[in-house]
Amino acid sequence: MPEIKRVCIVGAGAIGSLLVGHIGALPDVEMTVLVRRDGHAADLNENGLKVTGKSDLRAEVLASTDPADLGEVDLVILATKTTAVEASVQKMQGHFPNATVMMIQNGLGCERVVREYGDWPIISGLTFMSGVRKSDTHVDYELDTPTWIGPWDREAERPGYDYIQQVEALINRSGLICEAYEDLRPVQWSKLIFNSSVNAIGAVTNTPHAPFYADTDNLSDLGNLVHDMMAEGVAIAKAQGIELSSDPWAMNCKAVSQGGSHGGDVYAHVTSMLDDVRNNSYTEVDWITGSIVRAAREVGVPAPIHETLYRLVKGIETGWEFNSRFEH
Repeated sequence: MPEIKRVCIVGAGAIGSLLVGHIGALPDVEMTVLVRRDGHAADLNENGLKVTGKSDLRAEVLASTDPADLGEVDLVILATKTTAVEASVQKMQGHFPNATVMMIQNGLGCERVVREYGDWPIISGLTFMSGVRKSDTHVDYELDTPTWIGPWDREAERPGYDYIQQVEALINRSGLICEAYEDLRPVQWSKLIFNSSVNAIGAVTNTPHAPFYADTDNLSDLGNLVHDMMAEGVAIAKAQGIELSSDPWAMNCKAVSQGGSHGGDVYAHVTSMLDDVRNNSYTEVDWITGSIVRAAREVGVPAPIHETLYRLVKGIETGWEFNSRFEH
C-alpha cells in the first residue's frame, strides 16, 4: 500500500482548517487545499494556516479554487458541510483519479452523493472535535476529541481496512485523535444521535452547546429535552439493529463539562446548525435530524421529538423565504 505523501483538504472551515494545520505541519506530507474563494486561497498561499488553543502549529500549504492547480494527491479529505458536498465533488469530477476520498460530514448519506461524480474509494468518517475559525488563516482548536473512520462499503476491495488504518496513523501522528473501525455504524449512530439533538435544539433555542444542556433537576431545564431526544434516538438505533458504541447522553455531559481552550473558560460551543441559523444560511438538518426521522419511519418506531425539532428547523428556513417577500 503506497504511503500517503500528498493530502488535499476540500473546504477550510473550522474542521477543515484543523486538519490542514495539523496534517500540513508534518514534515513529510505536502498539504493542498481546495477552497471556494480566490481570496481565501491567496491568503493561505501567502500566510499558511495557524492553529492556536489546544495546539500551537503553523502549516505551509498550496491552495486554489481549481483542483487542476493542485496536481495529484493520495488522499482527499472532504471537510465541507453536507450542504456543500455536491458542489465540491462536482468541481472534483475528473480530478484526483488515484486518490481515496475520506468523508467527515455530519449525518448520513453523503457518500452516495460522492459516488455519483467519481469512482474514488471512499472512507466514511465523522468527528467530535471542534474549533473556532478566527480568519481564513487562523483556527483555534477547542475540543480535542476523536475523529472516527471506517469503510463506507464493507464489501468493497478498495480502499481496504489496511489503508484506513494508515489514514488513522497519519491523523494521530499529526496531533489530532483518530480511531479506525471495521464497522463504523455503532460510532456513527452514537454521534448522529448526539449531533441531531444538540444541533437542532441549539438552532431552535438560539443557544450554544453549554453546561445547561446537561441540567435536569428542574422542570424548566433544557437538559430534560436533550436527554429525552437522545433516548428517542437510542430506541430508533436499537430498532435498526445497531448497538451503539457510546451513550449519547454521556457524550453530551462529558463535552459540556470541559473548559474552554484558554483554561478555566466555561465551555460554550456554537454548533454548526446554530451558526447557520444566526446567519440565515440553510442548515444540515435534512442530513442529521432528518436522517433519524427517516430511519424511524423505516422501522415503524415513533419519533415525535425528532420530527418536531426537524420541522421547527425547517420552519425557520421557510420563514426566511416567506419573510423576504415583505422586506423593503
